[in-house]
Amino acid sequence: MDTARHGASTENRHRRLFVYNGGFVTQSRVRRILSLAGYDIRLGLPGPGDMVGIWGNSPTAHRGRRVAERRKTPLVHVEDAFLRSIRPGRDGAPPLGLVLDRAGPHFDPSRPSDLERLLAGAALDDTALLDRARAAILRLREGHISKYNAYDPLQQGPDPGYVLVIDQTRDDAAVRASGGDDALFREMLVFAQEEHPGARVIIKSHPETTAGHRGGYYSARDTNHRVELCTDPISPWTLLEGAVGVYTLSSQLGFEAILAGHKPRVFGQPFYAGWGLTQDQTPVARRTRSLTRAQLFTAAMILYPTWYDPFQDRLCEIETVLDMLEARTRAWRQDNRGWTASGISLWKRRTMQRMFGQQHPVRFIKTAPRDTSRPHMVWASRSAPDLVATRVEDGFLRSRGLGAALVPPLSLVVDDLGIYYDPTRPSRLEQLITQRARLRTDQRHRAERLRASVVQSGLSKYNQGGETRVLPTGHRILIPGQVEDDASIKRGAGSVRTNSALLQAVRAANPDAVLIYKPHPDVEARLRPGRIPADLADAVVTQTDPAQLLDAVNEVWTMTSLLGFEALLRGLPVTTLGAPFYAGWGLTTDLGDVPARRTARPDIAGLVHAALIDYPRYLDPLTGQICPPEVVVARLTTGPMPRPGVMNRGLSKLQGLFASQAHLWRRGPRP
Repeated sequence: MDTARHGASTENRHRRLFVYNGGFVTQSRVRRILSLAGYDIRLGLPGPGDMVGIWGNSPTAHRGRRVAERRKTPLVHVEDAFLRSIRPGRDGAPPLGLVLDRAGPHFDPSRPSDLERLLAGAALDDTALLDRARAAILRLREGHISKYNAYDPLQQGPDPGYVLVIDQTRDDAAVRASGGDDALFREMLVFAQEEHPGARVIIKSHPETTAGHRGGYYSARDTNHRVELCTDPISPWTLLEGAVGVYTLSSQLGFEAILAGHKPRVFGQPFYAGWGLTQDQTPVARRTRSLTRAQLFTAAMILYPTWYDPFQDRLCEIETVLDMLEARTRAWRQDNRGWTASGISLWKRRTMQRMFGQQHPVRFIKTAPRDTSRPHMVWASRSAPDLVATRVEDGFLRSRGLGAALVPPLSLVVDDLGIYYDPTRPSRLEQLITQRARLRTDQRHRAERLRASVVQSGLSKYNQGGETRVLPTGHRILIPGQVEDDASIKRGAGSVRTNSALLQAVRAANPDAVLIYKPHPDVEARLRPGRIPADLADAVVTQTDPAQLLDAVNEVWTMTSLLGFEALLRGLPVTTLGAPFYAGWGLTTDLGDVPARRTARPDIAGLVHAALIDYPRYLDPLTGQICPPEVVVARLTTGPMPRPGVMNRGLSKLQGLFASQAHLWRRGPRP
């Protein structure tokens, strides 16, 4: 990462930054970003070589300006970056980045800011940077990501064909800097109506006004038969898509309107005005350069901000911020109405609350509710086929330890159509795999990096480690055992439904091969049924790391085991006798009956993107926050993991005892 782009360079490492606003001291996230950017927050009076930090044009900024002027000390203007959080900062959400400007606030046109200098003079013709900008713009639009993100993209906007007028918070520094007042906002509304005769006008309230934090310039008094006030939490991208014109004073939504393909009418002088992408009511005479959307984005969103990764506690690039916001916004939007849940074991409920109850506590009930104000979720294996509910299951990068041993998961999959292991009906994962048959370059690169990290780190579902085994020589086929009463066998296996039958089928098809059988970890731990006679395989390997085994074999045959997916990640040939989620897409040899609806032909990167990025939800065990998969990969590789408590360990032993007794009862006495 180019640290100079993030406000840090060798010349201002540990440079003292004197501040006179309590927020610099009390907001730990702001302090940390400034520290990583090379600034040492101090109180008192600056000396030679020091700097003074002020927050934009806040009510306390005059203190810092006065000290800087008297002490002849340079200023650093600090503001939130243009992608911030789910909710506004006044709701307590910390920022994901800052802009640190030594020349002036980016929203103040009275003098050029560092951002304006970038826009006016930087080369902005680097192909790699512009490609990153175009990809990030697409991610913002597709993910409905904005500065604040507390809205549901599925909520419909007004019927298309309206003019969008953007309100702002009253007396905001960005409004004052552009000379904004009630009269100018009234004038903007008049222009919108006159320049679009007969069209409806939608006034979009600011999120902080809607939340009751600060007033705006428009209210219900401004509405009439043509003018409506929109206070609903509708995605800005949805509103921009339906608009035939956009009017703004200096709102960031005007910048996003440019990214959405509009040429907004601008009545103030925000940073994005004057570059040939806006219709300017009051042009800034010194801004004469013409830029493309990608160039504007490159300067404003890639080169200018200081982005922060709270999971790794380091500065980062915008792509990492988008990874985080995509994961967080998807979870927020799914959880916003709260959940009821049934079929959830007692020991799983704490994890379910951490994973799904961060906005509203999950209500655990015995059966499906009559009240439909909240969506309902159910543990997939305990769900009736005809139940209308969202099904939940463990994810594919689960934990460091077994679920049967009651080790909590770091990932869960949420499926509103079916569940990934049930091929008898469509699942959300199937739809995602179909969509990822074609990937953008940035999506492909991310999937390939994630796949490489998983493989190089030797990760699998449970990550228990194990001993290295010396295997017989020859053409080795790895056969993963499964839990024979598992839901994936009941729903997804074909005519071969037991581990013994699987081994016999592989032997019949490969009489000269060396068959390496790995029992399922739950079976090894005697927690679940599925043991086989010892003479069916050439080698039975126990207490062995599956990733090491995959490095030592030539191919994998399986019914529906996730180990087949893990083999595909490593480039191994995989033959399936059932219909696991990764079969039927042209990536495996399929001897079972796979659904005819699986007609798309993704490559491995597309499968990885769908199965490891799009489908699961991940929880960082250190911060307790929803995170992207890259964070969980890092934690599973090197980070400390939560351990089940004494009660969980006792419950797991009882569970294993009951499972063993039940299996013996089903088999009956031996002859």
